[in-house]
Amino acid sequence: MSIKTASLAFFVRSFVKSGNQQYFKTRAMATLQDVVGKLNEFAPENLAEKWDNVGLLVEPRNSGSPITNILLTIDLTEAVVKEAQEKNAQMIISYHPPIFAPLKRLTQAAWKERIVIDCIRNDIAIYSPHTSWDNVSNGVNDWLAASLPHASSRPILENPINAAYGAGRLCEVKGDPIPERDAAQLITKHTQMDCAMVSFAPSVAGNRTIRTYAVCAGSGASVLKGVKADMYITGEMSHHEVLEATSNGTCVVLLGHSNSERGYLAVFKDILSKRLTDGVMVHVSEKDRDPMKLVLNETSS
Repeated sequence: MSIKTASLAFFVRSFVKSGNQQYFKTRAMATLQDVVGKLNEFAPENLAEKWDNVGLLVEPRNSGSPITNILLTIDLTEAVVKEAQEKNAQMIISYHPPIFAPLKRLTQAAWKERIVIDCIRNDIAIYSPHTSWDNVSNGVNDWLAASLPHASSRPILENPINAAYGAGRLCEVKGDPIPERDAAQLITKHTQMDCAMVSFAPSVAGNRTIRTYAVCAGSGASVLKGVKADMYITGEMSHHEVLEATSNGTCVVLLGHSNSERGYLAVFKDILSKRLTDGVMVHVSEKDRDPMKLVLNETSS
């Protein structure tokens, strides 16, 4: 060993022994590019619908800085941005893109503009996967389809490149058919919803058993329209779309737009954590919630 090599080895040992291990840990930590790469490995951005706005929407000034905390949310609100700051998150993965329609200015007048300003000011990256998570295998729609035991599942609208991917899911129940009201209870349990927040429209007969069901998280009417199934499971449909479905013998379960998606965050937390280095913590937002609340009218005795 040369004198220079021996001196360097002595320096490294002394540096580590003196409590500077963090230097080497930092060198091994994930960067923004690393995380975006892992996100694309799971759900390539080209799986998203053409009308969507997915990918990295806000990039910090120093995109090479380490990512140690990531916050997952369905909707990016000002409360969630504040939570990200409190958790020292360098990145927010927001399922719904906070930048969808083009922003013409960045002022304090509108909440979406304030969100972008605050994230830029605090060096917080924003990434949105949206419909790429809907269309990929083991994504949002596969999670929602797991509300009922099924023997088969396929996309309703197949991806032209890979038939395993696509919008919505058409499923066949595994085992005996399930009475429609029992199916609604299973869906409520799987999504961890308050049963009072779930809307159930029975079929015209009111006693249908479920052999096939169609799923589309979020606003699924356009995907589910015309699909032959005993039950539709989605976030929201219009009054007349529900009437059309039930008149055709299909019962409908509506969970609320974001509530039909939010339960997937806990699933994706595990997926992403396994793909990243040990130095990255993935959090599910505690401030993210559906804006609609149930109002209970109490009558006095």
